Amino acid sequence: MKTVLHKAASRGFADHGWLKSHHTFSFANYYHPERMNFGVLRVLNDDMVESGMGFGTHPHRDMEIISIPLEGDLEHKDSMGTTAVIRKGEIQVMSAGTGVMHSEYNRNTDEAVKFLQIWVIPNKMNVTPRYDQISIKENAKPNDFQQILSPNADDEGVWIHQDAWFNLANFEKGVSKEYRLHKKGNGVYVFVLKGAAKIGDQILETRDGFGIWDTDAFTLEATEDSEILLMEVPMEI
Repeated sequence: MKTVLHKAASRGFADHGWLKSHHTFSFANYYHPERMNFGVLRVLNDDMVESGMGFGTHPHRDMEIISIPLEGDLEHKDSMGTTAVIRKGEIQVMSAGTGVMHSEYNRNTDEAVKFLQIWVIPNKMNVTPRYDQISIKENAKPNDFQQILSPNADDEGVWIHQDAWFNLANFEKGVSKEYRLHKKGNGVYVFVLKGAAKIGDQILETRDGFGIWDTDAFTLEATEDSEILLMEVPMEI
């Protein structure tokens, strides 16, 4: 088993006034040669957007873009004609493919919106752009792994053009579960949204990231009541 630890305080940080963003991997003006990606997981941004503010219309191409709201309401508009609002308990995916323009704004007038912006490099280029959004709270699985993303359109959660599986773990203190990887050559990036957990001898705290690969399985134990995102992705780009 190989591992890499990214403590929360070691992430890149950008303060644009209306936007405060922590970057796990190199992004925009934050560059770290040893933190370009984790396999095909290219971007993991922990964003906070002030009320009434947001990202103006901008282009994307050949990238799977996933948004997971943590607090507040995020409004999405794109060149495919989509206008939608995503909230905590939902997940959004956009396959940029041959090219798409989109914007994201804080829909709230009195509070910030917090969300994870995740980019995964696809295994198919020049696909037709698409958008999807689903609720994940109805299928919540306390003290178990809840799949929220996969490569399969008919499987639980949203799907993307990549052999990737995302799971949420809402564990009470003391709960321990084995996670088995779906595919040889994949690794898992574990990101603690809140609480604390342990994998082997490694203690993970809120917003810490921990990459694991060259293994078939590992055990995740919550040392506090915790919410944890597990992102299994191919390690070869």
